[in-house]
Amino acid sequence: MALLVEKTTSGREYKVKDISQADFGRLELDLAEVEMPGLMACRAEFGPSQPFKGARITGSLHMTIQTAVLIETLTALGAEVRWCSCNIFSTQDHAAAADHAAAAIARDSAAVFAWKGETLQEYWWCTERALDWGPGGGPDLIVDDGGDATLLIHERVKAEEIYEKTRQFPDLASTDNAEFQIVLTIIRDGLKTDPSRYRKMKNRLVGVSEETTTGVKRLYQMQANGTLLFPAINVNDSVTKSKFDNLYGCRHSLPDGLMRATDVMIAGKVAVVCGYGDVGKGCAAAMKQAGARVIVTEIDPICALQALMEGLQVLTLEDVVSEADIFVTTTGNKDIIMVDHMRKMKNNAIVCNIGHFDNEIDMLGLENYPGVKRITIKPQTDRWVAALHLGKLGAKLTKLSQSQADYISVPVEGPYKPAHYRY
Repeated sequence: MALLVEKTTSGREYKVKDISQADFGRLELDLAEVEMPGLMACRAEFGPSQPFKGARITGSLHMTIQTAVLIETLTALGAEVRWCSCNIFSTQDHAAAADHAAAAIARDSAAVFAWKGETLQEYWWCTERALDWGPGGGPDLIVDDGGDATLLIHERVKAEEIYEKTRQFPDLASTDNAEFQIVLTIIRDGLKTDPSRYRKMKNRLVGVSEETTTGVKRLYQMQANGTLLFPAINVNDSVTKSKFDNLYGCRHSLPDGLMRATDVMIAGKVAVVCGYGDVGKGCAAAMKQAGARVIVTEIDPICALQALMEGLQVLTLEDVVSEADIFVTTTGNKDIIMVDHMRKMKNNAIVCNIGHFDNEIDMLGLENYPGVKRITIKPQTDRWVAALHLGKLGAKLTKLSQSQADYISVPVEGPYKPAHYRY
């Protein structure tokens, strides 16, 4: 697909929904800076020496006000920045606009391609634009979250190598995954104009930092099978990320998201948190503090015991699917809440995902369920379907399927965490 790239008066590229919201974005940015003293201290300490001077940084990260503070910090340290969101669900319009407005962040250095309500086609277009540094090559560094920018580079490099030998374009019929077909289409179209562009990009890249659990798992899988093209830093498992953003950040954002979406009263409800890692711990604490009765599903006996020690029940989804009011997936795995589960849920049960990718919920099965109807209440809040609603300590551990175990690269019988993981 082709969208029109806009430019500021200074010639900087961008594509956002409404750049006139920049002033609003700047006001919220001023508040966010106070909440992010680490980044502000970096500006004060390293700003004068400009350690990123001349560096090109592509970011694929949730386009929020907080991310805008990061972008502005990178530019304050000398970097040139091009940015997109890392999924279609988390962009704040005024933050994206603020990156390009005269009164907002990074007005003189950052190119942003992000808006709330992107389609998957638009999302991947934006990812490609963030990697497009013109004839001079690609970025020096990538800040990735979920690994999509990294994935696009790897898939394009592989396609370029195949095309050079065989003159064959990627076969869209090789996958039944609709999103990956979009990726292959972008790669196919790009090969027609420059069949060596991403190999040049790969050679320029110093490396990537990866922010989230699923993206880190992708990187370790590529490292294990010998396909990782450049160095990677595992940001997700750093203590200051996993024990703060995953735990406390999600503890804040889950009830905020639920109330923005539905304005439902959490108190008195039964909430099921699927997974009790760092994200699940934060989510369960938020739901408990808001007055819900919280039930946890887990595969890992140590995480399950931790949940029990916090006074939470540990059961399987099948045990509670017909009685709970709120379901939250936090696992970083796939196929957690399936359409057969949703068939058994109460009317007006709320199903949401706080993991990075929405394949924790069987959206395809839901969309294709006979007779189902989708009613959009507001962006990212949909109502589906009256037709669907037809241990010693009492803990029951969930069992991984072989497919799920393969997805996160662990044995079915465990252990489920890497050796360095500290519960």
